[in-house]
Amino acid sequence: MSNEEIEFIGKQVKDMYGTFIGKVVGTITDIDGSVQTVGVDCGSEGLRQIPFEQLVVQGAFVIFIPRWRLEAQRLLREKGLTLRRIRALIDIVSENDDMKEDAELIHEKYKMKLITLEETEKQIKERLDHRLAELDSQLKSIRMLVFDAKLQHKSNEITDAKYESVKTQTVEIVEHIEHEKAEIVNIQHRITDLSVENLERTENPKEQLHSAAVSYLGNVEKPPITEPIKTAAPIPSPAITNPTPPTQSPKPVAIGADGAEDSQDSDWLSRMSSQKPKE
Repeated sequence: MSNEEIEFIGKQVKDMYGTFIGKVVGTITDIDGSVQTVGVDCGSEGLRQIPFEQLVVQGAFVIFIPRWRLEAQRLLREKGLTLRRIRALIDIVSENDDMKEDAELIHEKYKMKLITLEETEKQIKERLDHRLAELDSQLKSIRMLVFDAKLQHKSNEITDAKYESVKTQTVEIVEHIEHEKAEIVNIQHRITDLSVENLERTENPKEQLHSAAVSYLGNVEKPPITEPIKTAAPIPSPAITNPTPPTQSPKPVAIGADGAEDSQDSDWLSRMSSQKPKE
């Protein structure tokens, strides 16, 4: 066990938004000495075993990273990289047709990766929606509590100081909840942007993303251009008119995978280092 891992023991645990969770009382290690889970005393909720990867030491506190955040960041990172590689693969083939056989050797790998990521994306979206519903329910409970405190204050059941204390503490809780909701919505938008970006690059929007993305690696047959049929128009008068030159139909163009590339956030650990939870 490293010194960093030992530092967990005895520290207070807060989530990313400043809410107190509990205190670290110990760890469970694997046979090689690596930490698997960290035991956190959560008061009336008892001892909670939290995976080691979801905790980061930051000063005097241990910061808890929600599972949904880790999974969403991993999805954005992997899907963004997969799409960039697919676009690079398409560019290589378009620049050098001789490389097509080499490209076909690895395009199947990215096809299967996108299939896996699509299923993962569906599961993460469901978790994010569920978490938003939980946060909305908490906000509703807080509003009811504040309103009841106001009612007690108006009926002279509690003092002004007590009423102000209720408002102050609930405002802090609301700030934590709103912060988490804003981050979830932001991640939902980023996931949607990645999906929309792919659909815009497909030749047929009804096709699945993975099959459409790799379809450009195959042969693209261009239909022959047919000249418009010239028909002789009757001459109403002996006046000589200039014939209109025939107009050729535009050549078909295969839709490519070009486009502006979305920037990716750095790893979540680097983002966590810049966040200071409220004590």
